[in-house]
Amino acid sequence: MQSVNPATGAVLRDYPEHSSQEIAATLSRAETAFLSWRSLPFAERAALMRRAGANLRERRDEHAALMTSEMGKTFAAAKAEAEKCALCCDFYAEHAEGFLSPEAVATDASRSLVRYDPLGPVLAVMPWNFPYWQVIRFAAPALMAGNVGLLKHASNVPGCALAIEAIFQDAGFPRGCFQALMIGSRAVESVIADPAVRAVTLTGSEPAGMAVAAAAGRALKKTVLELGGSDPFIILEDADIKAAARTAAQARCINNGQSCIAAKRFIVVEAAAEAFEEAFLAAMSALRVGDPMDPSTDVGPMARVDLLEELHDQVERSVAAGAVLMLGGRRLDEKGAFYPPTVLTGVKPGMPAFDEETFGPVAAVIRAKDAMDAVALANRSPFGLGASLWTKDLRRGEALAAQIESGSVFINGMVKSDPRLPFGGVKRSGYGRELSAFGIREFVNIKTVWIA
Repeated sequence: MQSVNPATGAVLRDYPEHSSQEIAATLSRAETAFLSWRSLPFAERAALMRRAGANLRERRDEHAALMTSEMGKTFAAAKAEAEKCALCCDFYAEHAEGFLSPEAVATDASRSLVRYDPLGPVLAVMPWNFPYWQVIRFAAPALMAGNVGLLKHASNVPGCALAIEAIFQDAGFPRGCFQALMIGSRAVESVIADPAVRAVTLTGSEPAGMAVAAAAGRALKKTVLELGGSDPFIILEDADIKAAARTAAQARCINNGQSCIAAKRFIVVEAAAEAFEEAFLAAMSALRVGDPMDPSTDVGPMARVDLLEELHDQVERSVAAGAVLMLGGRRLDEKGAFYPPTVLTGVKPGMPAFDEETFGPVAAVIRAKDAMDAVALANRSPFGLGASLWTKDLRRGEALAAQIESGSVFINGMVKSDPRLPFGGVKRSGYGRELSAFGIREFVNIKTVWIA
């Protein structure tokens, strides 16, 4: 297992993978830890979770530098990620008990209630693009619910995996409460099958999601999947074009374009198309590509060269199918996995830039006849994670939001995750929810208690 700096190509460190004996010992520790952790009062769990949040804030720059060096996000974005993780820890420390308090139900019994009891060790299979946030948004609610966590992180961010494990250890969580499994993808199926693991959550690609869901299905274990997205960004004729274009560039290139909820398909009605395309090209052209540690950099490198090559192939195939390359579209001639902000116009269904998830700073601009055609084009995708809709008529926007097939719709704003709101998708973007009260209840036993 190797950590490589995508901005320079330099190998940072090699990490040995866990042996089968080390995996077995890790799972055994998780089972043992759960037996005592599940009974700990919420107040005691919350005190430890707040300490984890404090660690993230106090050592923010250290955590951010690790994220930047391992996967290439800008240092500013990495610092914001550490802060957001701390916020999530604090949120669940404050609200978990209320979310999981027993609920009385009137029945023919003298008393009946619904309890929310923990399941046990939960395995998280996590991606590299938000190497701290993806993990913390699982771990904070899972641990506060009384479960214990097992992390199989992406193989290109092993340093982040161990750093997160250390955050919980340093905060005082009991041994075995949160552990990183240093394993490759091929070892995941056997871990899922182990009786110690009670449930699985995955954020990642469609193939990874299908493989994990199949393995969990064979073992009859609960799963939550957050998979890919090809989020539409819809601009209606009455939108604030300048604001929409500025936000569109940010929404496409956030995290160097490598976000499941980054806007990818920019669907603009004909009446606003010329003005939007002009403003959007200007906004994308203004973004600065460079060293992710430089405060003036807007877009850093992609996480790996193979991902860059895959993205460039999608661009070339889209152009061959009739899309027009208006900006970018070539690998930069320098060290590292740098790809420039790229804009394709004239994109239509059937082109890779429309049909596939483009995981990098490539924007597909699509023209629609009117609002209903724009919604139809937005829904003409196998994905359904997030969507953004721009209009000055908020009542109209809310009505159209009900027709968009996605887990969230942001009107006049960029799609983002927030601990206070449920997060997840439909169709091939996965199932289940993370965050908010809905997220913490995914990995609990919703138990009926009936008293005569």
